[in-house]
Amino acid sequence: MAVKQVVILAGGLGTRLGPLTKVAPKPMMDVYGRPFLEHLILRLKARGFDDFILLVGHLGEQIIQYFADGSELGVRIRYSVEKTLLGTGGALKQAEAMLDERFMVVYGDSYLPLDYAKPMALFETSGTQGLITVYDNIRPKIAKNNVVLGTDGLVKLYDKKTERSSMNGVEAGVLFLRRQTVAGLEPGRFSLEQTLFPKLIKGGDLMGYVTSARFWDIGTLEGLEAARRTLHDLD
Repeated sequence: MAVKQVVILAGGLGTRLGPLTKVAPKPMMDVYGRPFLEHLILRLKARGFDDFILLVGHLGEQIIQYFADGSELGVRIRYSVEKTLLGTGGALKQAEAMLDERFMVVYGDSYLPLDYAKPMALFETSGTQGLITVYDNIRPKIAKNNVVLGTDGLVKLYDKKTERSSMNGVEAGVLFLRRQTVAGLEPGRFSLEQTLFPKLIKGGDLMGYVTSARFWDIGTLEGLEAARRTLHDLD
């Protein structure tokens, strides 16, 4: 069964955007007259995804009011609302009861133009608990490397804070997980990157899918302006 469900992380404070996110959540930043999140959902819909769970927190009522149940976009949208900020991992754990057996997770402030069927197929055949997409970060280098991939395709190290010479890619913001993996997590406030990823890496259970497709991130003012200039040219 192909993955049809997408969980979108849309609850963060967006502090790097300064005063803009004091009045609107980061995924609702305007790009070509629409919220960035709407562009993201429509692009994912075009690739066959039709069931969305939005994990909302900071000013999340604006997202809920705008998208409602998703019917106007031709998709199904449900929400998990953080009453207090839980981090990416805690927010996903809170939504556990809504998850399919296998699902895709993306960030509400980034977009990776990709043939998602390819990492999805690798995830299925690998049998691992998780898979992350990894930008090869060579032409052009767009960020600090933060991933070490082994020759077997498994992630050997993930560290966003310290770039090391052994690192050969950067995590690109699209991951595949299993509901049973989330079931093994304890509730509370924590991040996927700092809690789940190390656990999976230690067990040889996190696969990496390498892509040369560049991802776009509106989490900074520079990234937002880049999206406003170029988003129509993607795909």
